[in-house]
Amino acid sequence: MKASVMETGIRQPNVKKVKPIKKSPWKKIKRHWQLHLLVIIPLAFLITFKYIPMAGIVIAFKDYSVVKGIAGSDWVGLKYFKYFFDSPNFSILLKNTLGLSLYGFVVGFICPIILALALNEVANARFKKLVQTVTYAPFFISTVIMVSIIILFLSPSAGLVNNILGLFGIDPINFMGKPSYFKSIYVWSDVWQNTGYSAIIYLAALAGIDTSLYEAAKIDGATRLQKIINIDIPGIMPIIIVLLILNIGNIMSLGFEKIYLMQNDLNSSSSEVIATYVYKVGLLGANFSFAAAVGLFNSIVNLILIISANSISKRFSSSSLW
Repeated sequence: MKASVMETGIRQPNVKKVKPIKKSPWKKIKRHWQLHLLVIIPLAFLITFKYIPMAGIVIAFKDYSVVKGIAGSDWVGLKYFKYFFDSPNFSILLKNTLGLSLYGFVVGFICPIILALALNEVANARFKKLVQTVTYAPFFISTVIMVSIIILFLSPSAGLVNNILGLFGIDPINFMGKPSYFKSIYVWSDVWQNTGYSAIIYLAALAGIDTSLYEAAKIDGATRLQKIINIDIPGIMPIIIVLLILNIGNIMSLGFEKIYLMQNDLNSSSSEVIATYVYKVGLLGANFSFAAAVGLFNSIVNLILIISANSISKRFSSSSLW
């Protein structure tokens, strides 16, 4: 125990605490000016092409006229939102959009994880690279070419699929003309095109897992399935959660080009989604206020979904976007 001042008669010297010198923000910027210079270009791009155009959403609350301009157009409030919600097509559009989005979300999110886990277990390096190349290559196919391939393969008269079915005595099927087939054709063709590219992120995360964990599991006699469940999946779980949150935030945003190109009069009851409806009614019909109102509705729903998903993830796990 330390003796007190009264017992020793010796006064301890007063040690003054040295306060750290605070550097001004300008000095910090001047010291790391190269890094700040690199940030300026993407920041200017975001502000110019992402944030400034957001001021245009005001036309969703106006009866916009190209001649009068945004400032001169009459204010109508929630007129176009009510018009969209009261439309007889609203329930069908919402059903098709959510049905297609959730179907694609579940299948498209799980398949890359399964592919990455499977490739991580492949010991033959050449075979692994071959599979990666084959699964990654479709990502570079353009949407127009992709839809053309789908139509040619599923053609009732000369399509490869119907020719194979014909060998078993099955009559030709007009796959693109049946509404019940549209969602599956759209989703699984999208999986074929994007799974290889999406799996790269998980493969990179798997490569960062400590190899000593695999060695310890091997000594303990763990099977491949046990290693995947107890080492691989927990190792990539933070990446899975972050990508899950991002994908949830895009549930209402479907690729317009592919759906529009696959759409026809026979499958429109299943293929008409919010994006194609806005294009036909809002843009082709020059009803820009209506198009802006529906687009704003989509964005708000996506924002609510991504904030909710992030809050849930932050509450029950250590991984989140912010």
